[in-house]
Amino acid sequence: MYNLARSLLFRLDPETSHGMALSALEALHRVGGIKRVYGEPVSDPVEVMGLRFANRVGLAAGLDKNADHIDALGALGFGFIEVGTVTPRPQPGNPKPRLFRLASHQAIINRFGFNNKGVEHLVRQVKQRTYDGVVGINIGKNLTTSVENALDDYLVCLEAVHGVADYVAVNVSSPNTPGLRTLQFGEQLDVLLAPIRARSQELDAETGRKVPLLVKIAPDMSEEEVALVAGSIARNGLDGVIATNTTVSREGVEGDPQADETGGLSGKPVYEASNTVIRLLRTHLPTLPIIGVGGIDSGEAANAKIAAGADLVQLYSGLIYQGPGLVKTCAEALRQG
Repeated sequence: MYNLARSLLFRLDPETSHGMALSALEALHRVGGIKRVYGEPVSDPVEVMGLRFANRVGLAAGLDKNADHIDALGALGFGFIEVGTVTPRPQPGNPKPRLFRLASHQAIINRFGFNNKGVEHLVRQVKQRTYDGVVGINIGKNLTTSVENALDDYLVCLEAVHGVADYVAVNVSSPNTPGLRTLQFGEQLDVLLAPIRARSQELDAETGRKVPLLVKIAPDMSEEEVALVAGSIARNGLDGVIATNTTVSREGVEGDPQADETGGLSGKPVYEASNTVIRLLRTHLPTLPIIGVGGIDSGEAANAKIAAGADLVQLYSGLIYQGPGLVKTCAEALRQG
């Protein structure tokens, strides 16, 4: 059934089809159709970062930027859902077109630029959810905020979402906000993470509720750079790391008509690069929880992320090409090991 739907959706502009797919999912959810089609979620409970996950398969940030579809997406069987990236103020993102399919490579290029309705809208949506799984919130900075003042935006978002998030992810790795990736290296990462960590601990103490703090990093790093990032993560006492975001590399998609579009490349071509970063992180951070994301399109690929050192996995592009059934396929594969 999904193959037919995909053939129709792929005739449309990618961003238009993205919106239509989410609207259709919402409509199916309202009549209780999702569980009739995809069955009950896979039960494979695991505790990570002090949180109980119903299974180890999550939705990566970016698909539900505004938390408008948590319940419908949750009904697909995800053990956790990450919403965002959200910024303090609403912003339209980059001009369209800004989403491109590289179908022959099962890949996507996006240059959305953190388009979202702002943190106040997202918090309202998260409060209204009925989905009882783990919900993470991915936070970023507004385009008009300078890199030098980025910390202010992250703190605004942290304070706004702390009361409704099960975990918070600091996004310093999107290639679509100018200068953002410079924050993930060396001293700049320490300067950013130290006060965010301090404020998150204060909020934990004030509320009596521990909300794990993670950072999401890029795949485009050398071994030395991964070691530096791992050192900063350890020094600042973060609770986990998400590896990885999209890549600016075009390795593996050379010659594709869309390959020269600017933006972050996701999907199958980033699979090995993200696995490499996960392995390197695990050598430097032997006990730190890692969420592995990048190019998962099968149960075998999900298991490979775990074998590389991840504790949990996330899907995004694979859903576009394989369909919602991929959630259950991966969760069942991980349960079986």
